[in-house]
Amino acid sequence: MFIVIGVILAPFFIAGAWFAYQLRPGSDGPNVIITVNEGMGTSEIADVLSEKDVIGSGLAFKLWTTISGGGPFQQGCHTLHEGLGIRGAINALEQTGGDKINGKCVLPTEQADLELFLPPHRRLDQIAALVSEVTGRDPLEFIAVANSGTIRSRYQPPEVTSLDGFLFPDTYLIGANWTDEQIIQRLVDRFDEIGDKVGLANVQGLTPYQAIVAASLIQTESKLVEDAPLISAVIRNRINQGMLLQIDATLCRARFETTGVGCPPVPTDADKEISSPYNTYIVQGLPPTPIASMTEASLQAALAPAAVPYLFYVIADENGRHAFATTLEEHNRNVEAARAKGLL
Repeated sequence: MFIVIGVILAPFFIAGAWFAYQLRPGSDGPNVIITVNEGMGTSEIADVLSEKDVIGSGLAFKLWTTISGGGPFQQGCHTLHEGLGIRGAINALEQTGGDKINGKCVLPTEQADLELFLPPHRRLDQIAALVSEVTGRDPLEFIAVANSGTIRSRYQPPEVTSLDGFLFPDTYLIGANWTDEQIIQRLVDRFDEIGDKVGLANVQGLTPYQAIVAASLIQTESKLVEDAPLISAVIRNRINQGMLLQIDATLCRARFETTGVGCPPVPTDADKEISSPYNTYIVQGLPPTPIASMTEASLQAALAPAAVPYLFYVIADENGRHAFATTLEEHNRNVEAARAKGLL
C-alpha cells in the first residue's frame, strides 16, 4: 500500500521540487536588456526571459505570475541579468520601463525633463530646427549626423544614408546633455517600433522603403485620416497603370531641393517644370526618398490602400475632405466644383 501511494505521489513531489527550484533566489550574471512592447502577453515575455537565460523556465514564470498575481508588466526596456530568477524578473518588469539609447537602457529617472514635440509632415532640416529650439544644439550638426549613415533604421536600404523620413513624429522626453546621436537614435527607434507594429516588413506590391516614401506623400496630401487609404489607392493605381503621380506636395520638395525654399507659397504651374527627381509631374513613379515625416496612420494607409479604382482627387470642402474620381471627366467636374467654392 505504501509503495502504491508512493508511486502516486512521486510525480507531485517531483513537480513541487522542480517548481520550488525554479523559484530559488537568483544569481548575479551579465546584464541583459529585455524590451516589453505594446501588446506582449505573459507567455511572450516568459519566452524572451527564458531565451535570454534570465529565468530557468518560461512555464514556471507563467505559473508563478498567475499564482502570485504578478504584473502588469511595464512597456519599455528593462536592464535585468542572467540568472536573475522568476521573482526578481517579475519585480523588475513591474517597474517603469526606460528607453534604449545607443544600446543602453536609460530609465526615465535618468532622463532630463526636456520635452521635444515633433509634428508630422516635416523635412529633416525642419526637425533639426525644432530640436535646436529645445536643446540649443547646432541644427547643421544634427543634420550631418542624420545624413552620416552611422545611425540606421532597420527599414533603411543599404544604399540610403539619410534618415529623412525615419525620424518619427511624436512627443519625447530627452536629456539636456544628450548628444545628437542619442536624440536621433531615440527617434529612429520609435520609427522602427511603429514600422514593426504596422507590419512594414510584409508590405505587398512595394518594398518597405517605397511604402515609406508613399506614406510621406499620403501624409502631405491627406488632411483627414479617412482620406488616407483612398489617396494611397490613387498612388498605387497610377503606379500600376504607368501614370505620372502628379502630386503637388512633391513640387514643394522639388522646389526646396533646387532653391532651398519649400512651401508655402503653394506650388504654381511654373513649379511643374522644375527639373528634379522629386517632380512627379515629369518623373515617373515615386520620389527617390520620403518628402516628409509621417504618422502611423499614413504608414498603415500605404500598406493597406482602399480597394477602389480611383485615379484622381481634389480638395472638396474647407475641412480638407477630398473628392475622388476614376475618369478624367469626373475629376474635371470635381475641380470645377472646388473652384466654385473658392478652394482652388
